[in-house]
Amino acid sequence: MLPRWSRAIANLSRAGLQSNLKNGNDCSNVVLHRSYAKVAPTAAADSVQKGFPNQPSINLNKMFWSKPCSLALATDSPLRVEEPKYEGIKHTIFKLLLFYSKQSQSIRGANVVYKRIISQVDKPLIYEVFNLEKTFKTTFSLLVLHMWLCLRRLKQEGKEGVELGQYLYEIYNHDVEMRVSKAGVNLLLHRWMKDLEKIFYGNIVAYDSAILPEAKQDELSNVIWRNIFSDDGSSPPNDAASQTVQAMARYARREVSCLSLTDKEAMFSGNFTFTTLETERNSKGR
Repeated sequence: MLPRWSRAIANLSRAGLQSNLKNGNDCSNVVLHRSYAKVAPTAAADSVQKGFPNQPSINLNKMFWSKPCSLALATDSPLRVEEPKYEGIKHTIFKLLLFYSKQSQSIRGANVVYKRIISQVDKPLIYEVFNLEKTFKTTFSLLVLHMWLCLRRLKQEGKEGVELGQYLYEIYNHDVEMRVSKAGVNLLLHRWMKDLEKIFYGNIVAYDSAILPEAKQDELSNVIWRNIFSDDGSSPPNDAASQTVQAMARYARREVSCLSLTDKEAMFSGNFTFTTLETERNSKGR
């Protein structure tokens, strides 16, 4: 059975892990062998309600209602990442080194996708908007949520998408392992990674179930509350917390729709961005 979040985080904290996830190193050459497709059920995460002000400073009730749209970057966007184009002898050498192979291109694309995820999760504004304290648990939980959004979209592209999703998961897993190790956990690294892996799989299953057409209307909000906001799911959120959780559920649903409208090329190359929280806050949230 998956350890309770509170116990897992307490153990990680004692090992020096109560730190924030930062932007990671380039993991494009990392290929592990764990499959996110083989997802096992997990025990529900527990939760404790804390830290929600009575009146949020941002009007969450007005956020994330806009019509979904493609998240693909414009062709002239400075945020785009283009494949390098080599000519002559250099092109020949790189071709011999399999730089242009389908696998190499997929790994490079997955690395860019992962950087988009980290960019969204690492922004201080996401914690401000959703009234979250930036801890290892909240950052890891947001990382898993955005991984789910991307993996779900990639699966819609069939076998190709599943393969790219596998590379994305391997990059994510290596990055988390490196962060845990750098935080000072070496002797029991495998144990902590197993705990985090189970939490990841359990969250993915819960999000998939909550987004199904037959799911209850508040199922996604309940899952987000358990996975991200609470440490001990014994009590429901109060009014202020419920408003925040519902806003994140709207955000997640809108991102699902936006990513579905984002074309295959943008997804496979990583040339997309998640919804800009600054725009949502400034135009509708105050």
